[in-house]
Amino acid sequence: MRLPDSIQRLHMPASLTSRRALHTKQRSLPAAYYRGGTSRAVLFKQEDLPHDRKDWNSIFRGVIGSPDPYGRQLDGLGGGISSLSKVCVVGKSTHRDADIDYTFVSLGIKNTEVDYSSNCGNMSSAIGPFAIDSRLFPLERNHGNVSIRIHNTNTGKIIHSSFPVVDGEAAADGDFSIDGVAGTAARVQLDFINPAGSVTGKLLPTGNVTDTIDGVLATCIDAANPCVFVRAEDLGLEGNLTPDEITAHSGLLTRLDSIRRQAGVKMGLAHTLAAVTGSIPKIAIVAEPSATDHRDVEPKQTSAEVDLLARALSVGQPHKAVPITVALALAAAARVPGSTVAEIVAGKEPINDAGITIGHASGNLLVGANFEENGTLAAATVFRTARRLFEGRIFWKSERSN
Repeated sequence: MRLPDSIQRLHMPASLTSRRALHTKQRSLPAAYYRGGTSRAVLFKQEDLPHDRKDWNSIFRGVIGSPDPYGRQLDGLGGGISSLSKVCVVGKSTHRDADIDYTFVSLGIKNTEVDYSSNCGNMSSAIGPFAIDSRLFPLERNHGNVSIRIHNTNTGKIIHSSFPVVDGEAAADGDFSIDGVAGTAARVQLDFINPAGSVTGKLLPTGNVTDTIDGVLATCIDAANPCVFVRAEDLGLEGNLTPDEITAHSGLLTRLDSIRRQAGVKMGLAHTLAAVTGSIPKIAIVAEPSATDHRDVEPKQTSAEVDLLARALSVGQPHKAVPITVALALAAAARVPGSTVAEIVAGKEPINDAGITIGHASGNLLVGANFEENGTLAAATVFRTARRLFEGRIFWKSERSN
């Protein structure tokens, strides 16, 4: 007796159930995987990618594993959160004041978004080491400290990266630690040169130190990346919230995204709320630290240890640390009288004379901002660590087979 076709297919190998099935060889390219600060990304040499940049997006989505309706990116090297859904491209410099070019790419997790609109400060710490390890930057000495001038093509800004090398490779071992990353490693110093106006061309894109958005005061500032800062007390919140508490707070993420989108329009980043990208402007809640941490939620959050509390969001998700570009913008805003940040730190002796110490959800971070006598933001400095995790060839499926 012949079984119905539908039942026969259940007993057939998957490869035989459809004559229309497409069987294609996996594609691959040379690549490396690095941790930079509290982020991770796949790094490519630009020379290994297609010349036509229109072909990059499908490669990056396949490599990272997006879009993934389950939000886990199991079929790629993403990790289901914004700080792990990233790609960096490094190539020969197109800028007279730089040694290499660096393009940052943020990938949507559940959607097909491929965003080139902003830089990632954390992954910036891995770019110099990658340039050394991949022989994109010629070394004069195999040991000692090296400084590499990086041109971030997303913002057009220059970053000076300084770190040690050992036997011709970027050092990994060291005694420097950063909150949010276990263990210690070699220190990477990042100097962001003239970071103001990274996208808008102005430190204060709206022309105001503060704007009222959705009923609360907000400072819109563009230093390293466009950001908007609102005070926790104006939102009826405590400053020392965990990411889970922010997510669980009824309506808070929706309101913060509404403020962020309205700020994006005011800053000239888009003409409509819907057109504001997920990556910029970034938004953070700021607050004054208390003398004692009676909630005992996170370490290093009291007024004896930090100048300012900040809880940042990245692509709609509460960040477990503070994105470096947000930290740089906070350092700049702290020096702008009347800003929502300056109002919190004004008149107080800083914890560290080198800059502002920011308490975030995983600990704290020291950031320095240097202003010229005329008020121009000359540079901002932060210290991170980075490490090569693997290098070789990376494989991905064509989008038509996903």
